[in-house]
Amino acid sequence: MADNAKNQSTGGNVAEFTVSELAQSIKRTLEDGFGYVRLRGEISGYRGPHASGHCYFGIKDERAKIDAVVWRGVFSRLKVKPEEGMEVIAQGKVTSYPGASKYQIVVETLEPAGVGALMALLEERKQKFAKEGFFAEERKRPLPFLPRVIGIVTSPTGAVIRDMLAGFTERFPAHVIVWPVRVQGETSGAEVANAVRGFNALDGRGSIPRPDTVIVARGGGSLEDLWGFNDEQVVRAVAASDIPVISAVGHETDWTLIDLVADARAPTPTKAAEWAVPKLSDLTATLEDNQRRLKASTRRCLETAKTELRAAARGLPRLQDLLTLPRQKFDDAERRLGRALIANTRHHEGRLMRVGARLGPQLLSGRVVRGSEMLDARTKRLDAAVRGLLGKRRTTLEARAQLLRSLSYQSVLKRGFALVRTDAGVPVRQAADLGAGHHVRLEFGDGARAATIDGDHDHRSDRGPETVGRGPQARALRRASEKTKSAPAVRKPRNPQGSLF
Repeated sequence: MADNAKNQSTGGNVAEFTVSELAQSIKRTLEDGFGYVRLRGEISGYRGPHASGHCYFGIKDERAKIDAVVWRGVFSRLKVKPEEGMEVIAQGKVTSYPGASKYQIVVETLEPAGVGALMALLEERKQKFAKEGFFAEERKRPLPFLPRVIGIVTSPTGAVIRDMLAGFTERFPAHVIVWPVRVQGETSGAEVANAVRGFNALDGRGSIPRPDTVIVARGGGSLEDLWGFNDEQVVRAVAASDIPVISAVGHETDWTLIDLVADARAPTPTKAAEWAVPKLSDLTATLEDNQRRLKASTRRCLETAKTELRAAARGLPRLQDLLTLPRQKFDDAERRLGRALIANTRHHEGRLMRVGARLGPQLLSGRVVRGSEMLDARTKRLDAAVRGLLGKRRTTLEARAQLLRSLSYQSVLKRGFALVRTDAGVPVRQAADLGAGHHVRLEFGDGARAATIDGDHDHRSDRGPETVGRGPQARALRRASEKTKSAPAVRKPRNPQGSLF
């Protein structure tokens, strides 16, 4: 014994492992020793699926806790999704995670731990949706009286759809569209929700008409069988539906969350078909009864009207009595009308005679004479005014003409002066502007004479016409002199008086 203890303490006979080998050995021991187990406990630390799609949480009881993992492919097939605090029964394989030196269970199936757990979860969801107002009565819509198209969400192979179609055929033939779904299992909730949304997405313009009413139907079953109709997707899809929804899930004693959010809850699928459409025989009987009542009412109204008419006719006077007094008044008015016409004619005749006496020719001729006298007086005043105005204008004109004559150069010429102009008509103001040989024109008070400048008495005339003056008149005189030189000699007119120069 002492040797064995010594050997163990020194490690002489103990096998040596690496960390990985020991971890793998423990992993195999756990998997071989336990294999598949059913584990009951409460879910703890659940935060939803990881980004990878896997789920990690713990399963605990009052004294212990074990880690659990659900792989992504398994999670999509779970009948009941994990929720925090839910008591479940998990079935899976016990193994270890060497990377963290811990053991865990890989869950392959998950179900609530008994009906009590499902009822607790159902109650929790019910309170949640009630707070959001999904179950309020004011949001529920009335069903259409006579829908043209009815949409049914159910399994196409079960007895439910056959019973409902038979009910429609018996009560009122209608256009039925079936959206096939699974009504039990992991995917039933998502399929039912997609079917309700699909019916609402139809616009009615394609080959498939849009339903006026949607029925979600399933036969009876246990709470686990009907659990898909408690799914949150289903509740929200029905709450958001624009088409009225009838819930017909299970029997009369069964209930699900879709029953509370739907616009109407039928106890059975067959009853839902009865609620969706009226009974044709009842409509026919009601129509016939209304026709009979209408005819009877019409006859009674006619009889009552006839009776009232006869009573009113007895109370009315005879036609002859009604016309006697108006006829007598008419005859009296006729007699008075003839006399009134004669009197009126005589009255107007007297007025005409009185007025005619005043309308003789003398009245018109007097007015004409007075008008003529007035016109003559106004004509005389107008002539005097025109003559006075013309006299004033004439006096003003003569004064201005006299002033013009006194200021004109012609009056100066009449006093013995003469105006010298060049052949071009330019007045000459200075003797320096003229040279010998320049032809000028002398204007007197009684006429004009042509003359030629003689330079014998002016010493500046020796310079010739090119050197006389520099102003504009000198330039004009030079141009005139040049024209004179180039022009043929003009014979001087004989003037008995001689030249002034």
